[in-house]
Amino acid sequence: MDTQRASLPDRRRQSQVPFFRPSLGEEEIRQVVAVIRSGWLSSGAQVEQFEREVRAFLQCRYAVATNSCTAAMDLALKAIGIKPGDEVITSPITFPATANVVLHQGATPVFADVEADTLTLDPEAVARAITRRTRAIMPVHFAGHPCRMAELRAIARRHDLWVVEDAAHAFGAFYKKRAIGAAGDLTCFSFYATKNITTAEGGMITTNNARCARMVRLLRLHGISRDAYQRSRHQRYRHWEAVAPGFKYNLNDIQAAIGRVQLRRWDSFRKRRQVIWEKYMRGLQGIPELRLPVIRPEVTHAYHLYVVQFDTQRLRVSREQIMRLLEEEHIGIGIHFRALHLQQFYRKRFGYTRGMFPVAERASERVISLPLYPGMTQRALTQVMSAVIRVIERCRRRAVRPGRGTAHV
Repeated sequence: MDTQRASLPDRRRQSQVPFFRPSLGEEEIRQVVAVIRSGWLSSGAQVEQFEREVRAFLQCRYAVATNSCTAAMDLALKAIGIKPGDEVITSPITFPATANVVLHQGATPVFADVEADTLTLDPEAVARAITRRTRAIMPVHFAGHPCRMAELRAIARRHDLWVVEDAAHAFGAFYKKRAIGAAGDLTCFSFYATKNITTAEGGMITTNNARCARMVRLLRLHGISRDAYQRSRHQRYRHWEAVAPGFKYNLNDIQAAIGRVQLRRWDSFRKRRQVIWEKYMRGLQGIPELRLPVIRPEVTHAYHLYVVQFDTQRLRVSREQIMRLLEEEHIGIGIHFRALHLQQFYRKRFGYTRGMFPVAERASERVISLPLYPGMTQRALTQVMSAVIRVIERCRRRAVRPGRGTAHV
């Protein structure tokens, strides 16, 4: 291993490299100020325009903004009629929200294993998990890499199932030359602070299904027939009607104004993310204890996360020990994800045990996400790669005390 490729001066002079830093500039600030000065802060013209621009960007028929991806997934499941007794198949390598929204319908989340290289839902495992109660599949596009949607949609068609995509990591990704969100039943995006574009908090549902679009639009704001902005367009007051038991899931104009600027900057964000990703690939290649991510030829990656897997067995340390060592090197890290089926609630509620989803479990104990954001400097990138190499070298020397979370040389 060539340690010179990521060498740095005295590490005592190194600054902290954050796991993520949002890319916000003066234009976002100007647009937020303009909204504040307009006197209209809640859902209004900015939200409507943001929806139109996302629709045009993704080339889908409908886009409905929400206050989070969690809200988007909740509304999507309600729109397709998921109810108590139903089952929805999803990935154990995901954030709890993906499975939680299934439970909020009174339905049961059913996990299926993932593929070892992309950590996305394995279509063969999905096919084996289908029962007479299955009503939908929720693929999770992991770290910016799309799932094998052709196979998953074919399975859904054979069994008359809906497909609701968790695309929290995948804004800007393509599968077989179509944008994620442009095809399929319903797709849910996140615009959280760490995502590829941000509205600070926020989400979006895209669909080509007119009935679903009407339903989620109605439910996102209390289930009333006219919201405040719609009523404000008329000179005289018009009554609204409560037509469904809806929710407070709407995005506001301040958030949408940020999102509109971020969308215009997406191309530059994507290019910078790709550059960082490719430098990671070159700088960390050839290290036998490190499994690097892959990009399959049929996809365009969104470069949302750079997730590596440490061979903890070969290094004879736990992932938690590696985490502590990287933090001692002033590197911010993320974990995407610890397998959901082995976490407390899901173990106790559904009786999941170790060994049920071996690919997900193996990854769960080995993954660490390294810093990746458009504003990341070359110096910070080199610092991260140098730290990873030093940590691996320390582990090779077997300098970790058994049972401790910190290594000593």
